[in-house]
Amino acid sequence: MLQRIQSIYLLFAALVIAALFVFPLVHDVYVDGQSVTIKVTGIYNSVNGQSTQLQAFTPLTIATVVVALIPIAIIFMYGDRKRQIMLCYGAMGVILAYSYWVSTTVKNAIGGANLEMSNYGIGIILLSLAIFLIVFAQKAIQKDEKLVRSADRLR
Repeated sequence: MLQRIQSIYLLFAALVIAALFVFPLVHDVYVDGQSVTIKVTGIYNSVNGQSTQLQAFTPLTIATVVVALIPIAIIFMYGDRKRQIMLCYGAMGVILAYSYWVSTTVKNAIGGANLEMSNYGIGIILLSLAIFLIVFAQKAIQKDEKLVRSADRLR
């Protein structure tokens, strides 16, 4: 059933991951003497109020789209709750691996520049939030599975 709470959690997880396109991972970091902002799409520099892209992260951008589509695909597996549970675990693993890739990409992009707490953008938090939403969805799916099993015992 699509109108369950786990569908909402998985939809929000997909939207949170897609929000990485909007929110920066790191901002106002000085690399090679210029202040840059790093997003999943690339490194940006602000010149006269216009944001210009200095370097593109094409593989990371494609991976972001794929990772954002995984929770959407899990929603439509509602007919097989056991598969949904396993895919939730897999999605959490994929997001963890993706977040490691994002962090190494940011570290390589800034080189030896020092990061302070004020430099981190909201994009850093979004992947952790997506994992929590998938955990909530997985718990709701398990609850539904338990309910169905108890109803089958009563028949």
